[in-house]
Amino acid sequence: MRPAPDEAALRVRAATAADLPAIAALHTGARAAYHRARFPDAPFDVLAERARWHDAWSRDLARDDTPALCAARHGTVVGAASYRHRADHRRPAVTLHQLQVDPGHWGNGVGRALHSACLRAWRAAGFSRAVLDVLWHNHRARAFYTRLGWRPDPDRRPAPDATHLTLTLDLATAQAPPAPAGR
Repeated sequence: MRPAPDEAALRVRAATAADLPAIAALHTGARAAYHRARFPDAPFDVLAERARWHDAWSRDLARDDTPALCAARHGTVVGAASYRHRADHRRPAVTLHQLQVDPGHWGNGVGRALHSACLRAWRAAGFSRAVLDVLWHNHRARAFYTRLGWRPDPDRRPAPDATHLTLTLDLATAQAPPAPAGR
């Protein structure tokens, strides 16, 4: 069992370009960890993957329509999230584009803190619904989102190749803990 994390040391804030190398590294490590469960011999934590996620996060951080957050513990970035408005005029929503946590910090409240910060921002922006796509075989992430109230989107079936599942969250009923004091 892991020791209880120092909750006061975890800070969620807007991500900046200075956070980019740390975000790319933790994203690469997280993807490697959850893909190894399905493909144990594939090399996911390689320089090409880190470069790929560095470029992807660089584009996200440069977009005006994609707010990005990071979670830092004792000054070290240990998680990141980004989201954007979904261009679906039938059922407008915000899309959780990324939520990644360094595997060494899984189970220590980092993902929940990022999720809570997203909920507060989405509600403040007037959104009533959120959606996300999760890899079908990423059972850990699917369980995390289920615990937070996300459910399969009735308007979207799983991908034809069964690689991912679209989940939705009603923001009017989703529970978010209060914002941490002094943050």
